[in-house]
Amino acid sequence: MSTSGVPAQGVPAQEPAPLSEVQRLVDTFIAPTKTFTDLRRSAMWWAPYIIIVIVGSLFVYTIDVKVGFEKVVDNQIQMQPKAAERLEKLPADQREVAMHRQVAITKFIAYAVPVIALIIYAIFAGVIFGAVKFAVNAEVKFNAVFALIVYTRLPELLRAILSSISLLAGVSTDSFDINNPLATNGAYFMDPSGSPIVRALLGSFDIITIWTLILVAIGIPCIAPKVKRGAAFGIVIGWFAFTILLKVGLAALSA
Repeated sequence: MSTSGVPAQGVPAQEPAPLSEVQRLVDTFIAPTKTFTDLRRSAMWWAPYIIIVIVGSLFVYTIDVKVGFEKVVDNQIQMQPKAAERLEKLPADQREVAMHRQVAITKFIAYAVPVIALIIYAIFAGVIFGAVKFAVNAEVKFNAVFALIVYTRLPELLRAILSSISLLAGVSTDSFDINNPLATNGAYFMDPSGSPIVRALLGSFDIITIWTLILVAIGIPCIAPKVKRGAAFGIVIGWFAFTILLKVGLAALSA
């Protein structure tokens, strides 16, 4: 009897072809499951991280040249009523020293963001790893989770690129916010003297941030196949809710 067309029994499913680094970078935007599934084969994350460092550093340099960190700090103070009040009460000489110190600190942090980002990635990866490993009781490797977090940050490059273009094009810097430089959330359109709590809440619902979180939820089942998509989204939504509460809480302290 002919067995033509009948699948062979016991033959393991064929593994997807390995992706090149360029393919993984591109597929993060157009076919994310391919990139994230490939992280089980290789959890290398240097390619997206190097790109993030380069683009981020160019963005900070653009801010330095087109806005100036004195203006950046001044704008930040205007959005923090308590900080503005404390500074205003200082004698002129002490106020100048305090401003110079704050400018130096802000500039240092801005240029050190690539290093700070690694720490934040590690914390987020630890939360995801713990939730998958212990809450969902599924096997997953931390290096794959960390690589997933780095790759899912790639959409953030659009914020840096578009913000840099707008600054180079001569957009007004009167209310420039280094922490929210692009019109991707409701807080961008608020008056600088508006409520810090409302600003933190509206700023949390950012289009690009939500995009990256959706990518994380899509990626978790790719690196931990036993995790269902619904559980992955539950983990990410839980983290998102925690960050909103944290931001709003910190904003309340400065209100």
